Formats: sequence, C-alpha cells, structure tokens
Amino acid sequence: MLRIYPVILETLTQLRSALGQIERRDSDLARQLRRSATSVLLNVAEGSYSRGKSRAARYHTALGSARETLACLEAAHALGYVASLDAAVVVQLNRVIGTLVRLVGAS
Repeated sequence: MLRIYPVILETLTQLRSALGQIERRDSDLARQLRRSATSVLLNVAEGSYSRGKSRAARYHTALGSARETLACLEAAHALGYVASLDAAVVVQLNRVIGTLVRLVGAS
C-alpha cells in the first residue's frame, strides 16, 4: 500500500464537517464531493494491488478524483456554502495530488 493512503483516509475524515455544511445547501454538490473523495481512496487502494497499465489507470483516475475533490471544495466556498476552506485539508489534497502526479508521470 502507498504511504499516501493514510493521508487520503485522514483527509476523508476531515471532510465530514464540510460535507455536512454543503449537504444542507446543495445536496448534488455534496454527493459529488463524497463520490470524488471516496474515489481517490478506492482507486489508490485498487492501484496498489494492480500491475502495468491497470495500475497506471487507477492512479490516473485517483488523480482526477483528487483534483475534482479540491474543485468541489473551492466551488462550495465560492458559492458561500462554507465560510472558509480548511487549510489542512487543502494542504493534504495538494500533497495527494502531487504524489499521484509523480506516480502517473513515472508509469
């Protein structure tokens, strides 16, 4: 398993509060955020035990989902659903994105 996996799991835990706030204002955006954030974790887990092109495809999907997760949070902030973005969550998502960019570039 990749060392970034626990970071992704912790980020999911830290998204609970924002998810609740977003859910009250926009259930569609909350659902999108939940799906994309969960997809990061699941695709990294699946990719960790895949080989070759399948592994690269899972990491590409995880990367796209990580970027989508960040975009959902930014949209929620822009629309006033959350007062501010949790800086720690943004840092962790950028760390995940950076790691996945390096993995995808190396594959």
